[in-house]
Amino acid sequence: VKRPSKRPDLKALTKMQATNAVLYLEKRIGHLPGVEVGDQFYSRAEMVVLGIHGHWMKGIDYMGSKHQDKPGYQDLIFPLATCIVMSGAYEDDFDKADEIIYTGEGGNNLLGNGHQKTEQTLLRGNLALKNSKDNGNPIRVIRGHIEKNSYTGKVYTYDGLYKVVDCLSEKGVRGHLVFKFRLKRLEGQPPLTTSRVLFNRGDVHMPISELPGLVCRDISYGQENIPIPATNLVDNPPVPPSGFVYSKSLQIPEYIKIPADSIGCNCKGDCSSSTHCLCAVHNGSDLPYVSSCVIFRLVEPKAVVFECGANCSCHCSCVNRTSQQGLQYHLEVFKTELKGWAVRTWDTILPGALICEYTGVLRRNAEVEGLLDNNYIFDIDCLQTIKGLDGRKQRSGSELHMASLQDEHDSEASQAPEYCIDAGSIGNIARFINHSCQPNLFIQCILSSHRDIKLAKIMLVAADTIPPLQELSYDYGYGMDSVIGPDGNVVKLACHCGASDCRKRLY
Repeated sequence: VKRPSKRPDLKALTKMQATNAVLYLEKRIGHLPGVEVGDQFYSRAEMVVLGIHGHWMKGIDYMGSKHQDKPGYQDLIFPLATCIVMSGAYEDDFDKADEIIYTGEGGNNLLGNGHQKTEQTLLRGNLALKNSKDNGNPIRVIRGHIEKNSYTGKVYTYDGLYKVVDCLSEKGVRGHLVFKFRLKRLEGQPPLTTSRVLFNRGDVHMPISELPGLVCRDISYGQENIPIPATNLVDNPPVPPSGFVYSKSLQIPEYIKIPADSIGCNCKGDCSSSTHCLCAVHNGSDLPYVSSCVIFRLVEPKAVVFECGANCSCHCSCVNRTSQQGLQYHLEVFKTELKGWAVRTWDTILPGALICEYTGVLRRNAEVEGLLDNNYIFDIDCLQTIKGLDGRKQRSGSELHMASLQDEHDSEASQAPEYCIDAGSIGNIARFINHSCQPNLFIQCILSSHRDIKLAKIMLVAADTIPPLQELSYDYGYGMDSVIGPDGNVVKLACHCGASDCRKRLY
């Protein structure tokens, strides 16, 4: 009895190729019409049928010399790479989402332990990638991940166009000569949607000392729970972030008086087990956080979160003290081509997870007016958000606090934020998080030690699931044409976030 085929996709592929029943018969450079960034495939055979990648086994797809006489290709060097697949087969690969170190083909024990066993040569796909660096043509990048529900055991995601920016040959981790190609993702594409990027084989954290372009092992110098490395593959010579002093806590000048501690709850242990928690009442009867795999997450964006403080009798690890627990995720500061420094995560971050506080020096807004050269000033506009002023979207719980705010803050002065946080010379990792028109973080105002909304703590919170190695970002909230220079003219600043709905200007 003939055994049924374990790979019916390959049998179907053979028949479709024999009858030319494929979408793109000729190899093409760049995006393929009808194939969008984020599209997923359950086997390489599906990609071959569509024409996005031309071989069901090889990782490098390329155009041979027979294409060099065709219109538009006469001035290019062949063979020429068109697409690569990253699926963790080579132990020398290194994936940082927008930047890739891709190991060439050959010499790998693909059917065994995956180790490199012989030297690589500059032929076929390797030569095609080298020529693509010289030609400057874009290359499609596809990432493969393990997926138990797929009939092949994997799922493949199209992650857009990259360019080869460097090519080198060196000894790999097994001592054999390998070719390594550095690729960078092109600007202006939709954000990566890959749910998990391979980080040095199998999403395992690489030792900080082995990070390419490492310029600082920990920018917090031990202040945070977890070290925050900085890498720079842009500058030559590479330099670390400078011009500031790291501080995990908000610095408060003597002339600004913080209100006395508020009345606390009488809960024992964790407030989640109490049925009469005073802090829960402030939040509208329910605590704002839930527990998920030992990580506490915010249930929803709120007008303001009331946490337990110094006068509360609950434990210091209470769920309602989540913002007070410090950094919980492995983050990295890295240099970009167009946006300066940026921040990405090494961990998967779930929606509602608190990332970090925005720290710096607390100041009155009147002190910093006109300081256009300071791009690290954050207005504490929680009161204005509750009131829905200047186009701000009101959040859950706004109506709960409106009545108590009417008398105390119902003045003309309250139309604009009174206080701000200046992270220009003192701050934490939050000062490096960039703007995006399609952000993955949002701002949450939190009160714990007092109840003055004008002096609320500013926390950055995950708006969606953030996969490893994705850049963190939030909407800076500038109004268009809202920044006026000393000469009275509108100051304009281009936006380089790369989101599909980018507004093209930051302000």
